[in-house]
Amino acid sequence: MIMDLSEKIEMTGRLYLGLEQIESCMEFSALIPQVRTNFVYASKESTDLEDVLAVDGRITVVDKHPKAAGKIKFGASSYMAYLILEIRKADPEIRCAIDFVNSPEIVDFLKDYCKEKGWVFSVIDRHLEPEAIRDQEGASTPWKVAEAIRAAGGKVPKVFYEVGAVEKEPVSFFVGKDPLEVAEQICELARRYHESRQSFK
Repeated sequence: MIMDLSEKIEMTGRLYLGLEQIESCMEFSALIPQVRTNFVYASKESTDLEDVLAVDGRITVVDKHPKAAGKIKFGASSYMAYLILEIRKADPEIRCAIDFVNSPEIVDFLKDYCKEKGWVFSVIDRHLEPEAIRDQEGASTPWKVAEAIRAAGGKVPKVFYEVGAVEKEPVSFFVGKDPLEVAEQICELARRYHESRQSFK
């Protein structure tokens, strides 16, 4: 889809400001998985990867702080871009997503935190994934999104995670309408998770 310049400028500005929030949130560093994090924002009429703005090279950790490895640009993501495009088929209002670490500790935290916030929370069991689609890039995404929605009782979950992926690091996902909203909410979540871990020490 061909976007007009004004939408590109607005999207770039909003994702950049959201990224600034994340880079200033030291607690989010603990939520960055080994595969690193990407932060994506789809255009209003997005249909393919080039309609999705993302962080080129993903978000890594530098001096204990989250840090974008490259610039933000359209078409810089495949995995997370496929995910947001598929989610938007179920809920076009959702245009932004970020992935983060998955572990038994954070799952326990997320269950309680999402309940407190009134957010829909879900899980994707990759053991159930059809073998024919496992190793094709993007092929498993429609199944994963459908599974997350099915496990959430037919609703698009705000937060969901995957288990049982063979030889792949399991990750969690957080979605929303806008990068500023998502950045603020994921940073608050990261700070609360950090506090909860400190209380056990």
